[in-house]
Amino acid sequence: MSTAKIRLYVEHPLGEGQTVPLDRDQAHYLFGVMRQGTGDAVLLFNGHDGEWHATVAEASKRGGLLNVERQTRPQQDPPDLWLLFAPIKKARTDFIVEKAAEMGAARILPVQTDFTNSERIRQDRLQAHAVEAAEQCGGTYVPEVTDLQKLDRLLADWPEGRQLMFCDEALAGANEAVRQDGHAGPWAILIGPEGGFSNAERARLHDLPFTHAASLGPRILRADTAAVAAMTVWQQRFGDWA
Repeated sequence: MSTAKIRLYVEHPLGEGQTVPLDRDQAHYLFGVMRQGTGDAVLLFNGHDGEWHATVAEASKRGGLLNVERQTRPQQDPPDLWLLFAPIKKARTDFIVEKAAEMGAARILPVQTDFTNSERIRQDRLQAHAVEAAEQCGGTYVPEVTDLQKLDRLLADWPEGRQLMFCDEALAGANEAVRQDGHAGPWAILIGPEGGFSNAERARLHDLPFTHAASLGPRILRADTAAVAAMTVWQQRFGDWA
């Protein structure tokens, strides 16, 4: 039996004996780029059914067919953690989405703040980056990447019971990583734009009952660095790293 070296996300149910058709892009990747052929093994996941070992039954430039044989890993969902961030330059926004998927965000929400530089994003492209990150890191879950939405509207409709770790660059140097009154359960992390939060946004965030102002150390971090640092702090305290 061949050893699988490639993981592929598919939007099909997975179970023993099922067949999974490949679209043109997937076929190009497997057979054109990775040089796989009939009989070769592939690991599949769909975000719901865990990871499965499959073999190539049919291979062509325009498509293909995989036979699902056995489960190799059960489904492992991340903690109920959202990452909210203000989009920045393209490559660094891609980095934030990729690392959020790798580090266990359940949902990724680009938000428009008063000082956000970008007024539009390519949601489909960012979702593809989340899929690629899950394929590479061995995860069995792909977080949803939502379209860009205004922060004030999101806060106005905030779901009851979800806490928000608000990373405030004005607290650099303070010992406020996550206040002691925080507890496990649904959470979100908010990372601001390159220009920081406006005074009005900062005042509102500090006044909201579900927010926990946090410092990420003695230095002000870039937005992409802050996302990784904040998720690390949260995961070690409340998440599946604890």
